Amino acid sequence: MRAVIQRVRSARVVVAGEIVGEIGPGLLVLLGIRTGDACNQVHWLAEKIVGLRIFEDDQGKMNLGIAEIKGSILVVSQFTLYGRCDKGRRPSFIEAARPEVAEPLYEAFVTAIKMQGIRVATGRFGADMQVELVNDGPVTLILDTP
Repeated sequence: MRAVIQRVRSARVVVAGEIVGEIGPGLLVLLGIRTGDACNQVHWLAEKIVGLRIFEDDQGKMNLGIAEIKGSILVVSQFTLYGRCDKGRRPSFIEAARPEVAEPLYEAFVTAIKMQGIRVATGRFGADMQVELVNDGPVTLILDTP
């Protein structure tokens, strides 16, 4: 699994003109699921993201986690994170998990975040989404599961 994590002041997902997920301060997580990913990776990644200390404390140091700031997480499925562009001009998505495999893992990831007491909003799996965000910092991190 691969996650692109952006610290945001706000973010939302729009599908066909309707807001389907929206948060204030927190994290936008673009989640890619690869062929061969499993549930143990879901829990590792969810715990890692919730535990990240990437919010500033009173001294301006990245020392606080999402729970400490009472923030939210917006999770958006993004199979294109496994797009390979090393050959030709059109990306190959052969490494991305098929939807029937990826969707249950995506849902499990959302549940794993919620189980840690964090408010979660989502996009709509497989939909054409417009993602709007106000990046805070900017702070952007990439995490791959072991």
